[in-house]
Amino acid sequence: MQQSGPGPDNPAPLVVAVDGPGGSGKSTVARAVARRLGLRYLDTGAMYRALTWLALERRVDVEDAETLSEMAEQVLLCIDTDPDAPAITIDGVDVTEPIRTRSVTNAVSAVSAVPAVRRELVRRQRELVTAAEPGIVVEGRDIGTVVAPDAQVKLFLTASTAVRALRRSAELGEQNDDAVARTHSELERRDTLDSGRSASPLVQPEDALVIDSTTMAADEVADIIVARVTEARV
Repeated sequence: MQQSGPGPDNPAPLVVAVDGPGGSGKSTVARAVARRLGLRYLDTGAMYRALTWLALERRVDVEDAETLSEMAEQVLLCIDTDPDAPAITIDGVDVTEPIRTRSVTNAVSAVSAVPAVRRELVRRQRELVTAAEPGIVVEGRDIGTVVAPDAQVKLFLTASTAVRALRRSAELGEQNDDAVARTHSELERRDTLDSGRSASPLVQPEDALVIDSTTMAADEVADIIVARVTEARV
């Protein structure tokens, strides 16, 4: 008889939870760690961004909780968890690139604050985590507290708002002073919204290792995390 569920002969997949605010380096670092350890990779924020993109495309008010909740339950979301080529489609449309635009970024906090949206996407995220072999690095804002509270390794990445603004502006290809200042303001606004929402707010898990990446390169942060995972596996 085939054994189901974790146990001595069927251990639970390794889960590495990486939380933190926007621009803290989560995506770059999480993908690097997944590649080094031969694990899968999941950007949970991309799922909220995809739903936000679709809402904007359909001209749905991002404050319309009822419609957004229905969309979350009905849409077909496909996630590629390959750290070398993470991709996401929603209702058959590849939105891997479009979800990174400023318009989506500025609207996603409102969408992700809807409790029913979070419940549905967290359910889907947990399915992906459970199915990942031999394990997965998951990044977001509520991984260690909500999505995978039993993760074997938990990290919380942070950095100064000024540095985060520079990083995010570079991602957008907008590095002049005005663009950086605008991004700085937008990050502060999103931090406030994400930390203050009632459903799965952005908080630091009590048992997470906190890494301030303000003056660190992504490879240095990845080194620390890989060492932490190695310790946890012993």
